Amino acid sequence: MFYKFIYPLVKYFTPLNVLRYITFRGAYSAITALFIAFLFGPRIIEALRKLKVGQAIRSDGPQTHLQKGGTPTMGGVMMILSVAVSVFLWQDWNNFYVWVAFSALVGFGAIGFVDDYLKVTRKNSAGLPAWAKLVGQFAVAIAIVMSLYNYGDERITYLYLPFFKNPVLDLGYLWIPLAVLLVVWESNAVNLTDGLDGLAIGLVIMVFIALAVITYLSGRADYSAYLGIPYFAGSGELMIFCLAMIGASVGFLWFNSHPAEVFMGDVGSLSLGGVIATISLMVKKEVLVLIIGGVFLLEGMSVVLQVLSYKLTKKRIFKMAPLHHHFELSGWAETKVVIRFWIIGGLFALIALSTLKIQ
Repeated sequence: MFYKFIYPLVKYFTPLNVLRYITFRGAYSAITALFIAFLFGPRIIEALRKLKVGQAIRSDGPQTHLQKGGTPTMGGVMMILSVAVSVFLWQDWNNFYVWVAFSALVGFGAIGFVDDYLKVTRKNSAGLPAWAKLVGQFAVAIAIVMSLYNYGDERITYLYLPFFKNPVLDLGYLWIPLAVLLVVWESNAVNLTDGLDGLAIGLVIMVFIALAVITYLSGRADYSAYLGIPYFAGSGELMIFCLAMIGASVGFLWFNSHPAEVFMGDVGSLSLGGVIATISLMVKKEVLVLIIGGVFLLEGMSVVLQVLSYKLTKKRIFKMAPLHHHFELSGWAETKVVIRFWIIGGLFALIALSTLKIQ
């Protein structure tokens, strides 16, 4: 809104010229999202508590988690609200990339909302049947991917790998199913990671910091040429979106830190994962995002390996999957697991950013 309706007044009031700069609008998008989360967070939590929107805890999980039963969930609504207000104020809404990213946030958030609602009304942790949730995720992912394929950059089907300046392959039509799988995978990986107070949201903050840097560089012809990464005109606006996500996530972490006052629920985790994958597709970092969110990859793979191992050998690799529960059952305190996973997540993000220079 500021950019579209207020910036034209720059000819009458020159200080408004700062609105031209993505960095300025990005900084204030983060501040705005953080402010909205701080302002409305307590009200949303209280409303969820009054509505008895409490989290149902798995009986087969670590017994220390049973005391968390009844903690308000669906806190992801707080983040979506914060981001929506922030991008409305600071984004250029004529930008194609912004619309796709915001659609991913809302689309996956809607699936998560239905899942959380069913969990709350049924008073158990089942929610949507697995097949129904996957159908919804695939439907949203296909819509996003087809939008990018039909209206995105002509290089959208190219495969870029870390450490290589030039694309190694044009995937053609094969890019569509692979991109859909990536979006669904990332959405579920973040969802699986969201099992301890502050764990998933702390990792999400690190991922979006890395994506904010990447989208800014990809939207600058000079910087992208210097680094040898693909340039996408207009993709710099995604940095504003990423910073709004960071502000909203930090605001949520304020209430989600141990002991959590609210959980994000599927409405938060599914939407966050979907947006991360969608942004990576738009700036051609489909492979690199697996490194940026390395902990999400490890958490997701731990579930896959656990299931395969049990089906094939009737033996389990881990004491419990996802991976964070394995370490809890190994004797690590919840806060120790969270902080150590954050450290590993930060290392993954730094390694991923270093590949931009080593090409």
